[in-house]
Amino acid sequence: MDEIIDNPTQASEKAAGRPAGQSLGIAALITGIVTFVLAAIPCVGIIAIIPGIVAIVLASVGLSQTGKSGSPRGFLIAGLVIAIVASLISFSQIFVAFEIAKKAEDKFSGKIETVIKDIQENVLKDIEDASISIKVESNGETVEINTETNKSDRVKVLEELEEGYVQADDTIK
Repeated sequence: MDEIIDNPTQASEKAAGRPAGQSLGIAALITGIVTFVLAAIPCVGIIAIIPGIVAIVLASVGLSQTGKSGSPRGFLIAGLVIAIVASLISFSQIFVAFEIAKKAEDKFSGKIETVIKDIQENVLKDIEDASISIKVESNGETVEINTETNKSDRVKVLEELEEGYVQADDTIK
């Protein structure tokens, strides 16, 4: 035990009988494969950037450890290559999404606003001329409430009031 070990990962790997960086290589390979699977799914591939960066860091750290000890680097290089390819696929999905959004904005700009405005006007018009009827029955008793919001009748009454024309009072005194 004359050798001083700087890195706890190297100490655990030497105790387990694995060459330095091998555990990081396996972790980088698994994370790279997961990244690739996520990157291949449309619309979900954008989130593959995060595990892709993790896999690249794991593989880079593992490669620096194997460079000191001369250990095998197969898992590390495979994990690094898969992670880089998957990250590039994921980045390309971001650019494709931006291009689709830009083309959609150019093609449909202004049309959506006019459609929404037309729908809003139609709904307001329907609400203004709506009539409501509520009927409640309980224990043989019936209560019915009817109301109309006929705008044309209200406008006529308001115009008559403005002109000073008032109908004769027909209430019983």
